[in-house]
Amino acid sequence: MVRAGGTSVAAAGPTLAVVAREAGVSVPTASKVVNGREDVAPETRRRVTEALERLGYVRRPRFDAAKAPALIDLVVHSLDSSWSGAVLHGVEEAAHEAGLEIVVSAGLTRTRTGGPERGWLDKLTARGSSGVLFNLAELTQAQYAWLDHHRIPYVLIDPVHEPPAGVVSVGAANWQGGVTATEHLLALGHERIAVIAGNRRRMCSGARVAGYRSALASAGLRHRAEYVRHAGFDEGTARHRMHELLDLPEPPTAVFVCSDRMALGAYAALAERGLRVPHDISVVGFDDLPEARWGTPALTTVRQPLSEMAATALRLLVRLMHGDRPEGTRTELSTRLVERASTAPPPARSALPG
Repeated sequence: MVRAGGTSVAAAGPTLAVVAREAGVSVPTASKVVNGREDVAPETRRRVTEALERLGYVRRPRFDAAKAPALIDLVVHSLDSSWSGAVLHGVEEAAHEAGLEIVVSAGLTRTRTGGPERGWLDKLTARGSSGVLFNLAELTQAQYAWLDHHRIPYVLIDPVHEPPAGVVSVGAANWQGGVTATEHLLALGHERIAVIAGNRRRMCSGARVAGYRSALASAGLRHRAEYVRHAGFDEGTARHRMHELLDLPEPPTAVFVCSDRMALGAYAALAERGLRVPHDISVVGFDDLPEARWGTPALTTVRQPLSEMAATALRLLVRLMHGDRPEGTRTELSTRLVERASTAPPPARSALPG
């Protein structure tokens, strides 16, 4: 083990010549297998493949710091959401400025034992990616170790969990966003304010709920545990949580929903009860995705700068690829409230209809 710039790095893996010798073939034949050529006998391919696995060979081109890196990977949680679209937009613009090419993948799969899925990692190294951006990824310790062992630079965009020490990540000021959303509702005169948060395990969920609680405490209001509900960042579970809040003996007059997508689920539940937004109940979302403008009424929400977060992550990745580590490992971008038509002062009556 040697150290470079204060960071532990592993010694380089075996050469292709070592693999060829282990498999009992020539170096050109081993090279054909590594590069996916078809003109190799099945038995020969099997021997070479087993040697590659056994020796831990990784096809890794040398990175020339004097030249701009040519290719990076962007791994997103999924490709069917406006969230991912905003991230891709930010990465694409920043990559264009830096003269980079991007390969986009949906999800990072794992083996049954929780280790890195070999196929994806083989593709990463085979195409010679100079670095990786992970968006909303839940990396295992084995995957972190694999990336570090092969000295592949990477940056996390809005990591699901607290990353290990030394891992560079970019996110939003989620705690402050929770404070801002709650203070907006307090300023309108609401005191019975509930929150529908995302998954309990998500780092951003905890921060947004903590901000909500802090704002209530600063206003001298007692925190009510029954007003805190957790969903799964999807419309369906948020809809159920909104119904639960409406079934309380003293339902809230306002709700802070920790994503715009979940806010649409809350809208659906309120419509099913014959309640109007914001006349009967106010709703604040989080993200400021296009859906926030499409809702009826248009959603007041906390803007999370997704494209800017992605662009910042790309620039940090380029620095890492050039051997320049940032002073801090966590970068947070500011959030801000975008007022639309879903919030108003609380209704005059003391309780909402069921």
